[in-house]
Amino acid sequence: MSQTNFGSKLGMILATAGSAVGLGNIWRFPTTAGENGGAAFIIVYILFTLLLGLPGMLSEFLVGRSGGGNAMHSYAKAGGNRLWGLTGIMGMVCSMIILGFYSVVAGWCIFYLFQAVSDNVLGDKEFIQSEFNALVSHPWLPSAISVVFILLTHAIVTRGVQRGIEKASKTMMPMLFVLMLILIGASCSLSGASEGLIFLFKPDFSKLSADVLYEAIGQSFFSLSLGTACLCTYAAYFRKEADIFKSAMQIAGIDCGVAIMAGLMIFPAAFAVGLRPDAGPSLIFQTLPYVFQQAFPHTVAYVVSVIFFALLTLAALTSTISMHEIGTSLLSEELRRTRRCAAWTVTSFCCVIGILSALSMGPCRLGFFGQTLFDNFDALTSNILLPFGAFITSLLVGWRMPKDVIMEELTSGGRFHWARWAFTMFLFLVRFFVPTCIAVIILSRFNVI
Repeated sequence: MSQTNFGSKLGMILATAGSAVGLGNIWRFPTTAGENGGAAFIIVYILFTLLLGLPGMLSEFLVGRSGGGNAMHSYAKAGGNRLWGLTGIMGMVCSMIILGFYSVVAGWCIFYLFQAVSDNVLGDKEFIQSEFNALVSHPWLPSAISVVFILLTHAIVTRGVQRGIEKASKTMMPMLFVLMLILIGASCSLSGASEGLIFLFKPDFSKLSADVLYEAIGQSFFSLSLGTACLCTYAAYFRKEADIFKSAMQIAGIDCGVAIMAGLMIFPAAFAVGLRPDAGPSLIFQTLPYVFQQAFPHTVAYVVSVIFFALLTLAALTSTISMHEIGTSLLSEELRRTRRCAAWTVTSFCCVIGILSALSMGPCRLGFFGQTLFDNFDALTSNILLPFGAFITSLLVGWRMPKDVIMEELTSGGRFHWARWAFTMFLFLVRFFVPTCIAVIILSRFNVI
């Protein structure tokens, strides 16, 4: 169904890596690593990325490229009947919900970027905390900047695969790496930064526990966007001669690399000013501005804060483009609507989710089970929809998809014979290891084990 391909191998890699690289790496990874012991957690995380994330990613690539269309079409074709297409629909709904509430945090990034440019984010702890609380509780501002971010994503997606998604990724991903390298240099140059490097790279395996293992699996899973059909949708735009096995390894490597770079950016600076590495979600918007204020002269702190929040905004945008594209391509192809019309449908739905999520954290206090709607949407996607989508995908590829189709896609039509050695190992992982790990995640989230 899909007649569009990425225009180049570089564009394919950067766009697909961009769907995985985002706030999950730069915000969630340092937070999770800091709360779970640092280096020991990172080693386990990388291990699970190779054994769980890589075959999970490759499974979505197989479904997407062999299907050659939107997520619903590709899953139905891989499974042999339209019922399997429901997995693609679930991925679309999941991605739209995530884009909706994710845009709230992304909106904060935009707000803090403008505040940083205006030199309004630096100060003592009380000032920084009061400014953040004032933003979250504001009656309309969080909703407005959330919508602005969604519209920014919409503007890129409506331009199409090559002129929109690929072109934006080729610009934003190199910028993201350059900004990270600047911040790493600034952080590691501080007096006392060596303690942060020890925390990041010297493992203490006594801190490992079942909870840490669950968190490492969950972080690998979340970071690579498994279960949202993002990777499946992008794989439909891969050229037939592209080596998807090698591409999956490169993307997994980029994802892990960015996560470690985020640790290098944050932990040395935090240790240099005597702050705990397990500051939690407040690390980005409350703790780090204080770190910048304490660690650098004011002029340098100003530049660092501007670069940092520009980096966060870019990272958020690289992920939301792929989330939007899933629904846009599916609605456009299945309902036979123009791409612009389908994109506006997705944008409208996401804006509603974003506004409700923002209001739930502010004056309205909307939500269920003693939580805000923001937390409800996060729990629904992270604990149910994402794991279930990846679980179904592993079963589909491992037990339903014809082996000759898997071999055909792994070797790109026989072009890459060296990939044949991976077939047996891949099939074992996707049949047994991946679904078992995902089942453990789901059961642990509901305190069954």
